[in-house]
Amino acid sequence: MIRKLTVVLSFFLIASYASSQIYDPVSWDFSYEKKGEKQYELIFTASIDENSHIYSMDVPNGGPIPTSFIFDSLPGYELVGNTFEVTKPVELLDEAFGFKIKTFSNKAEFRQKIAVAGSSFTVKGAVNFMACNNATCSPPKDVEFIISNADKAADRVTADAGNLLSGQPPQKRGLLKFFLISLLAGFAGVLTPCVFPMIPMTVAFFSRGSENRSKSVFKALIFGISIVLIYSSLGIIVSLTSAGAGFANTLSTHWIPNLLFFILFVVFATSFFGAFEIVLPNKWVSGADSKVDKGGTLASFFMGLTTVIVSFSCTGPIIGALLVEAASGDVLRPTIGMVGFGVAFALPFTVFALFPSFMSRLPKSGGWLNSIKVVLGFIMLAFSMKFLMTIDSVYSLGILSRDLFIAIWIVLFSLLGLYLMGKIKFAHDSELKNISTFRLFLVIIVFSFVVYLVPGLFGSPLKGLSSFLPSSTTTELNIPKLISESRSYTSPVINTAATSILCSEPKHEDIFDMPLGLKGYFDYKQGLACAKEQGKPVLIDFKGHACANCKLMEARVWSDQEVLRRLKDNFVIVALYVDDRTQLPENEWIISTIDGKQKKTIGKQNEDLEISKFKTNALPLYVITDHEGNPLNNPMPANMNIEEYKKWLDEGVKLFAGKISE
Repeated sequence: MIRKLTVVLSFFLIASYASSQIYDPVSWDFSYEKKGEKQYELIFTASIDENSHIYSMDVPNGGPIPTSFIFDSLPGYELVGNTFEVTKPVELLDEAFGFKIKTFSNKAEFRQKIAVAGSSFTVKGAVNFMACNNATCSPPKDVEFIISNADKAADRVTADAGNLLSGQPPQKRGLLKFFLISLLAGFAGVLTPCVFPMIPMTVAFFSRGSENRSKSVFKALIFGISIVLIYSSLGIIVSLTSAGAGFANTLSTHWIPNLLFFILFVVFATSFFGAFEIVLPNKWVSGADSKVDKGGTLASFFMGLTTVIVSFSCTGPIIGALLVEAASGDVLRPTIGMVGFGVAFALPFTVFALFPSFMSRLPKSGGWLNSIKVVLGFIMLAFSMKFLMTIDSVYSLGILSRDLFIAIWIVLFSLLGLYLMGKIKFAHDSELKNISTFRLFLVIIVFSFVVYLVPGLFGSPLKGLSSFLPSSTTTELNIPKLISESRSYTSPVINTAATSILCSEPKHEDIFDMPLGLKGYFDYKQGLACAKEQGKPVLIDFKGHACANCKLMEARVWSDQEVLRRLKDNFVIVALYVDDRTQLPENEWIISTIDGKQKKTIGKQNEDLEISKFKTNALPLYVITDHEGNPLNNPMPANMNIEEYKKWLDEGVKLFAGKISE
C-alpha cells in the first residue's frame, strides 16, 4: 500500500507536466476598462498552460508566428495608436531558429486604446497566435472576440466557437489546491527509501540531553519549524537567484555536503558508542537555564537542515516539479508549494522527535536506553556509507564497489547481532545476564538480514536494498547470468534482427554502464542517430548516480523478463545521467536556453535537456520518442507496477509503428 501511494503521488505530480495528445494550451479572456470620458482600453489576456508559451508581437524576420490583432471596421469607435504589450516578454535563445525570440509564459496581457463616439461600443475582431512548448507547436490559430459595453453580460467573451466546443478553460490550479497537492507530496516524501534512516537518527538525537518534557517539546518544535522554513526558503532562493531547478540535486550530489554528512554520521555513531559526549562550547552558553535552551535550539535547527539535505536524493522526483516552477521566477506558487511540502514532511519527524520525551520517563534499569543508542550507532555507521557511495558514483572514482559496500554492511550488522547477544560490550553498558524475548527477536532479525546480504557478494540483485546499494555494474566479482532469456511472450517488435546491436561505439562508455546486460548509449544525439538507422523508437532514461528510485526501477521492473525483452528488442536505449560531474571538452560546452548559463558537464547538459524538453528534472523519467526526439506518449516516472510499465512500452512501440507507416 505504501509503495503504491508513493508511486501514485509521484506520477500525479510529474504527469501534470506531460504533453497531451491534443495540444491547445492557450485560452483567451477579453474585457475592457474605462480610462476617461469616451476613452477605453480593450484588454486581451492569454492564460497559457504550464510549460508552454506564445510569442511576442515583435518577432524577428524568419522567426515564428507573432501574436497579432485584427479589428473589424465597425461604426461607433476608432483605434487610438497600436495594440501594445502590458506583460513584459522574456527573451530567450531559440535553438530551432538560431536567434533570441521574445515569448510569454503563464499569462500575457495586451491592450488597445479606443475612442468612442457615443455612449456604447461593440468591437469585433480576432487574435492570431502560435503556441509552443519544447516538444511541439500548435498551428497558427485565430480566436474571434466581441467586446461590448452594451450588455454587461457580454463584457467577457473567452473564446470563439472552436474553444467553446473544446471546453478549454484556463488550466491554472488554484493556490489552495496546489498547497494540498504539495501536502500529499510531502507525506509521500517521508515514504521514500532514503528518508526512513533519518527517523531513528532523529529519535536518537532527541533522546539525548534534556530530560525536561517542556524543553524536549520545544526542541522538537524547533526541529519541525526549521524543516518548514528551510524548504520554504529553498523555493524563494531558487526563484530569486535563478539558481535553477537543479539546485537541490546539486546540493545533494556535490562531494562537499556528502563528505560532511558522512563525517557527521560517523561522529554521531562514535558518540553513541560512548567515546565522547557532543556538547556545545561553553562560550555559547551562560547560566544554568539558558545552557540547554541555546544548545537545543541550535542543534535542533541543524538536525532539521541535515534531514532536508539528506532527503533530496529521494525526494527530488517529487519536489522537482516545484523547483522547475521556482526557476521560472514565480515566487508565490513555489513558496506555497514548498511550505505545504515542508509541513507534511516535517510532521512525522516532529512526532518521532517528541517520542524520547515519553521514553525518558521509563525505568532505566539494565541500561536499555544506552543499548538503544548503541544500536542506532551501528545503523548510522551503515547509512553513512550512502554518502561515500554518492561521491564515488557521481565523480566516477571507482573506489567503493558494490562488493565492498555489501561486505562492510555484513561486518557492521554482524557486530550489531553480537552486541545484542551480549558478546560485545561498550563502556556505558550494564551487565547482560540474560537475553529478553524482545532482544532475541532482534538478534534473529539482524542475523537474518546478514544472511540475506551474503548472496549479494556473488551477484544477487538484493532487490529490497537496490535503492541503497551501488550499481551492480560496479561489482568486482564474476556475476552469473541471473535473468534467463524467456521467449514466452509476444509484443509488437520492430527490427528484431537488430536486437541489442549498437550502431557505433557509445560515447562515455568508459564512465557509464547499462544495467542488466543491456546495450545503449549515453549521448542523446548519438542515440537518436542509431535509432534512425535501425528504425526503432528511442527510450530515454533520465537517471542519476544518487537516484534511489532509478535503482529500484531497474532492480524491480527492468529486471522482469518480459520488460527486459521489450527493452532489448524494441528500443534504442539512451541513459542520460543528470548528476554526473564529468567535464566535457570546451568545444562541447553549450549555453542553456533556460537560464542562459554555460553547461560544461555531462550532468548539467542532460539536466538542461530534460528541463527544456519535458519541463521537469524528476528522476527517473522515461520518455519514448521518435528519431527527432518528439515524445510518442506521456513520459513515465517511477512506476513499480510491471504490468503498467509493459503496457506503456507497448503503447510507445505501436504509436511509433503507426507514425512511420504514414
